[in-house]
Amino acid sequence: MKLVKPIVSWVIALWASWIFLGSLPYKFTRHPDTEHIFGTIGQWMGDTINTSLGELFTRFGAYIVGSFELITSVVLLLPALLWLFNKIGLRDGASMRERFHAIGGLLAFGVMCGAVFFHLFTPLGIEVLHQGQSDGGSLFHAAVSILVLGLALFIINRAGVLSLFERH
Repeated sequence: MKLVKPIVSWVIALWASWIFLGSLPYKFTRHPDTEHIFGTIGQWMGDTINTSLGELFTRFGAYIVGSFELITSVVLLLPALLWLFNKIGLRDGASMRERFHAIGGLLAFGVMCGAVFFHLFTPLGIEVLHQGQSDGGSLFHAAVSILVLGLALFIINRAGVLSLFERH
C-alpha cells in the first residue's frame, strides 16, 4: 500500500504533463487550431464581458494558458529531479514529492477548471469544430480527465502541503 500513492501520483503527473507539454507547440506558435479556440473564446468574452478583455484574450490567451501549463508541468515533474539528487547524495528528494504533486495537482485542477468552463459555457462547445473538422470532443475529455485527476492528485498528497502549516 505504501507504493500505491507514489505510483498513482506519478501516473497522474505524467498524464497531465504529457497533455500540457504536448499542447505547447500549438499555443506558442499561433497554430490555426489554437487561434480558432482562443479567438472563439475571446469573441465571446468581448461580447459578454468587455471588448478589450476579449481582444486581449484573443491575442495573448494561448501564451498565458501555455505558460501556466508549462509551470504546472515543471512543478509536477520536479520531484523526478529531486529523486535523482537524492540518489547521488545531494538532497533528500523523496519527502518533497508529496508537496510538489499536491501543489501541481491544484495547479492542474485550476487550469482545467478554466478549460472546462470555456468548453461548457461559450460557443467553443464540447466538440471543437474548425474548418469543417471536429476534434470529437478530445480536448474537452482531456481537460475533464486532468480536472478530476488534478484534484485527486492534490487529495492523495495533501499531507505534504498541510505539514507546511503545522506548528513546530
